[in-house]
Amino acid sequence: MPKFAKPWFRPSRGVWFITLGGKQHNLGACTEEQAIERAVALKKQVKQDARARPLASDNLSAVIDEFLHWLKPKRAPDTYEWYRYRLERLARRYPDLSGSRLTSGMVEDWVDGLNLSVTSRRNYYRAVKKCLKWARSRRLIRRNQTRELEVPNAESREVVVSPEEYVQLLSLIRDESFRDLVVTTWETGCRPQESLRVEARHVDLANQRWVFPKSESKGKKRMRVVYLTNVAADITRRLVSTHPTGKLFCNSDGTPFNVEAVNCAFIRIRVRLGKLLMKERGLSVTDEAVDKLIPTLNAKRKVKRKVVVKTPADLRKEARRKLTDKLACSLAPKWSLYALRHTWATNALQKGVDPLTVAILLGHADPSTLVKIYQHVALNPVHMLDQAKRAMG
Repeated sequence: MPKFAKPWFRPSRGVWFITLGGKQHNLGACTEEQAIERAVALKKQVKQDARARPLASDNLSAVIDEFLHWLKPKRAPDTYEWYRYRLERLARRYPDLSGSRLTSGMVEDWVDGLNLSVTSRRNYYRAVKKCLKWARSRRLIRRNQTRELEVPNAESREVVVSPEEYVQLLSLIRDESFRDLVVTTWETGCRPQESLRVEARHVDLANQRWVFPKSESKGKKRMRVVYLTNVAADITRRLVSTHPTGKLFCNSDGTPFNVEAVNCAFIRIRVRLGKLLMKERGLSVTDEAVDKLIPTLNAKRKVKRKVVVKTPADLRKEARRKLTDKLACSLAPKWSLYALRHTWATNALQKGVDPLTVAILLGHADPSTLVKIYQHVALNPVHMLDQAKRAMG
């Protein structure tokens, strides 16, 4: 049986409290025995109120909508979007499911079908657990069956892009606007959230830099400055003339890039490169694998807002495409804007730029972050031997 929550004393106010359902209740200034009596009575009252109050809609989609409505004014826009993107994908997967019936196994099966990295799986699990825990605390669902969902540890993101890989990456980019974003990140080491937010009002071309005020910088504690190389400054100058208002980095349709669009662009590049490698190595998807995947696919699709049943040929084509893309992605490097930022920092350290300057240019509030994240630099024997020789003059 669950243990009874015990009252606890707050010396600064001289009163007893008890925490029920994640909410603190003031029991007043009294003795410990009186606090226990009041806590028992309060717990009974809470249970009675819960039974009397009708349960809100148990539908998973409705629960997610309620959670996002609660979350939006309490979190930064990027944090809200982080949850919204993942949870709405879950709602589309189980549109008619009761939130109380969502199990850990169902979440795992759903995420398994998304072909995600370990860190991405972790993020999806975290989003689901947060939403369902919140819903249970507000009695929007009768039970939370995802409490035991095991969240994996995050992967190390120490991906360093070599100069040769960078040239290869650029050769695979077909969208010039996306190329501008990639080149600027490579040249400056800026955070993805900075390049995706920068506007003409942040640009100081006289000093070749972007300046984000404290209210718009990460952590909102100090002004953030991104210094531009000549290449990045030329790109910024051109984009300022094209987009005098709004975000600078937009696709060919004039729509600003966001995290999902950038991720999709990199996935398309990985698939493109992976298919070339498959052709070189003579690899292909087997018919047995296609036959095994077909039963797991959704047999229906929407065409002009009408639901139609997929033909066997459609299902086979879809299964082969999914398996081919998955195999192609497994063969190609996992490039990202963060990997380019990480590479910039690694190159700067190996070229002898002092760590404090590197930390400032990266926008780290604490220079010790370099020691924690870029320890792999110490594993480069050539670099470390050169530094040891330089130390001795």
